[in-house]
Formats: sequence, C-alpha cells, structure tokens
Amino acid sequence: MGPASRPRLLRWLRLMWVGALLLRGALTVLLLYPWSSDARRMAMKQRWSAAMLSALGVRLEPRLEALSPASLVVANHISWLDIFVINAAFPAAFISKAEVRHWPLIGWLAAVNDTVFLRRGSRGHARLINEEIGARLTAGKRVVLFPEGTTTDGARVLHFHGALLQPALEARCPVVPLALSYQDQEGQRSLAPRYDGDISVGASLASILASPGLVARIQACPALQPEQAQRREMARSARFAITQALGLETDPEPGLSLPSGAGLPRRSNPPETPADLPDARRTDALPTGSLNPG
Repeated sequence: MGPASRPRLLRWLRLMWVGALLLRGALTVLLLYPWSSDARRMAMKQRWSAAMLSALGVRLEPRLEALSPASLVVANHISWLDIFVINAAFPAAFISKAEVRHWPLIGWLAAVNDTVFLRRGSRGHARLINEEIGARLTAGKRVVLFPEGTTTDGARVLHFHGALLQPALEARCPVVPLALSYQDQEGQRSLAPRYDGDISVGASLASILASPGLVARIQACPALQPEQAQRREMARSARFAITQALGLETDPEPGLSLPSGAGLPRRSNPPETPADLPDARRTDALPTGSLNPG
C-alpha cells in the first residue's frame, strides 16, 4: 500500500486557506508594517508563519535550547517551506540571491522582511553583504544562512560554503548549526516537501498538501564560538554537527572524519503531484530568504 493521502476536498480547502493567508500578509505589510516597531514586525511574522504551517497541515517540533539570541544560524536546506518553519520557530533575517529582489510580489515581501540580497560572483558585493550581515548581528538579530547554496532531498547534506560566515567571526557572534528534517505520520523521513532537481513549486506544494501528519523538526546544535576557528573550519564543524543531529551518513569533509550515521531512515517515497492540484514550472530556485510578510 502507498502512503496515506488527504482527501481531494481537504487539499483544496487548505490551498484556499494558504491563498487567504497570502492576501492577509500583503495587507499586513501595507497597512501595519509602516506603523510597527521592529519587535512587533518580528512577532507578526512569527504568528503569520505559524498560521501558514497550520494551513499546509505541517506540525512544528522545535528543539531550540541551544539557540543564541544574536547569532548566525546555518541550516541544511530542503524546501521553500524551510523559511516558514524557521520563522514560525524564531523570526530572523535571511540571506537571498539578488535576483529575488526583482521578482513580482515575492521580491517585495522579501525586501520588507529584513532580507539581505546577495549578488553571486561579485567579491566586492560580497564584502558589502558581509557588512550588512554584521550590522544585523551587532544589532542583536539572528541571521539565517543556507550554506549549501541549494536544496537537497534531505537525505544528505552538501558541502558548506564558508564565505558568509566571516561576519559572525568579525562581530564575535556565535554560529549555531540548525538541523532541519521532515517526517511523515509514521515517523519516517518524508520527501514530500523537497524542492530539488526538476521538482516545481506546484509539485512540492501539492505533495505537502496531500501528505497527512507531516512534521517539521528543527534542532539547534551547540553554538560554535567565533574564537574557536577560521570560517572554513567553522563551516566544516557546522556541517558535521548537522549531519550528526540528523543521523545521516555523509562523505567526510577535508580535515574531518565523520562516523556512520544511524538514526532517521534514508528515504521515503518521492513526492507526486495529484492530478487535481495545480502545478507550476520551476524557474531557478525559490529564494533562500524570508518571504514572510509578517
């Protein structure tokens, strides 16, 4: 027997709920954000993200005892859903590719939610971005970075790029590895939210809506202190901590010897797009940044 699936009507009702939340978010940005303090904006973003998870039928299980207040949070990246999961647990600024700033609606929502836009391939621009990240860290904010630079199916963690960890070292702020995973109602690793390869936004959304009992788990690993290492070593250590927390088998990074993981199952069934839900062709990638309107 295949995995359980939500009834068609319930999926459509949830999809309409998601649409209503997007409209509410846009109105919040237009009508409330201009008159709100930064703290209130963060609170609105967290509540809105939690409501979005409810609409999608995703239950959040956070373990954040090790999370530091002003820190650079580095996480493995599986889906566009990761952004809502993290913001529902703790609101933060995100780092996104620069092209997203020019996308209709999405770029606007990202810009008003403290997103740092990175133009790839420009070292001069990277220095400016590092200054922006450093300013946010110095101001006591959390900044979230997906150092793999792309998404995976969640059954592996790719190499971590360490260049954007430099602001944390210069600001002497901790780097907190964040392990993110999704499980189905049977407690097995779920591939439903994945947004890698040729999977489109529509296919990923339809797969999430069709999956009952989906659980998003995030675990903050012990913070890495800036005086302990250089950025490349810090990136390797963060990746090691995340693979350990997820129980994944992974190829060792240079300078590290990783034990065999034994924990979460390796894979579940790949996501499918129910014929009764809309699909959308994937463009480049959904932004690695905050799309939440608050």
